[in-house]
Amino acid sequence: MTAFRPFSPTAELPDTPYPLAEEYARAQLFFEARDYTEAARILAPVVEAEPGHLAARLLLARSYYHSAQLKRAEAELRRVLERDPAETYAYLMLGRTLERQNRPADAAPYLRLAAAMNGEAEPAPRRVVHRRADD
Repeated sequence: MTAFRPFSPTAELPDTPYPLAEEYARAQLFFEARDYTEAARILAPVVEAEPGHLAARLLLARSYYHSAQLKRAEAELRRVLERDPAETYAYLMLGRTLERQNRPADAAPYLRLAAAMNGEAEPAPRRVVHRRADD
């Protein structure tokens, strides 16, 4: 996964009273609390201010994915891969995002590549989690 790098002190700050690193940390808290929409809302201006910060962009893509904003997730994941073509997790997420958009043919190459990069013979089957109504 992409290593965290500090935010640039010269980056243009978004319209927030908090420094970029604090906004990123706040977004992580919302993500961990499964409030993916709020995490994405916080991260979008952070990524805009610091477009080369791949950890923030990947967390934004994950937030979009989990909040079913699949076109936005796809766009962010493609940007991650443009900047870092060795980011295995982005290939996997892009494949899963395309699957969720009912585009299995488009997803297949990304899933195969992610599997190969992880040393797997073939892509892992998509896990479906069934929850009981009383959960």
